[in-house]
Amino acid sequence: MKKILLIPFLLFTEMKKSVLTLAVAFTATAINAKTLIVYYSFTNNVHTVVTDLQSQTGADMVRIEPSEEGRDYAANNYAIGSALISAIRNHPKDVASYPGIKPVDVNLAEYDMVIVAAPLWWSNMAAPLQTFLFHNGAKMAGKKIGLIVSSASSGISGVEADAHRLIPDGNFVTPSLWIRSSQTSNCHSLIANWLKQIDYNTITSAIESVTSDKDMKINVSSGAISVDGEFDSLALYNLSGRKMLESSQNRIETSALASGIYLVQINSGKHTVSRKIMI
Repeated sequence: MKKILLIPFLLFTEMKKSVLTLAVAFTATAINAKTLIVYYSFTNNVHTVVTDLQSQTGADMVRIEPSEEGRDYAANNYAIGSALISAIRNHPKDVASYPGIKPVDVNLAEYDMVIVAAPLWWSNMAAPLQTFLFHNGAKMAGKKIGLIVSSASSGISGVEADAHRLIPDGNFVTPSLWIRSSQTSNCHSLIANWLKQIDYNTITSAIESVTSDKDMKINVSSGAISVDGEFDSLALYNLSGRKMLESSQNRIETSALASGIYLVQINSGKHTVSRKIMI
């Protein structure tokens, strides 16, 4: 009787170990999600862009909102917005020049990289986002700073200048990403290409390794994952925990997968190596 019960028990134990390993890996990934997206959006073009960006990076995200709800910045040929930008231009160091925003509950000390996403107003960064950076830019000293700008046609150099003024000690990555209003609905590939341009995978390398193994090296290149070392099996999961593929090959094609953050888990004997990667 004991022998009959032993097999299910062992199977259950092994299943628990497998589930526990994956749970630990995803917990570590969540704890180490150290990129923050800060954005303001009036027409929701920027909101569309950063929602796609979040799906590709797994970053945290916070939206800046004016303290006065329902302001119609488009009224009277955008007269309100124009006046706000003029006030900041005339007195950029005066706190009274910046419009009020709703309180933002975010601890910037938790993040290694901040991606600022803003619409362009009269060649400058939208005023509400300038307010947030005016009060918080000093807290971003030494952090990697990425900039995404949405505009109809104007160049983005003025917004870049605002970002550098408001985050004087930020470590800006280049180039900035300029997404024209007409490109918003098809922004996915533009964002994916930008993340490759700024080498986002390397920038966040300090948080990618959940566990390490000196005899195991994982390389992510265009369209494939390559593993240098002996192993039994490799499984790839999306951030929702769904297994996307499993293989025992040293080179695995990934061209059919959507761009984004994944968790790769490699089993080798009694060892398990898990890493967060970007495809």
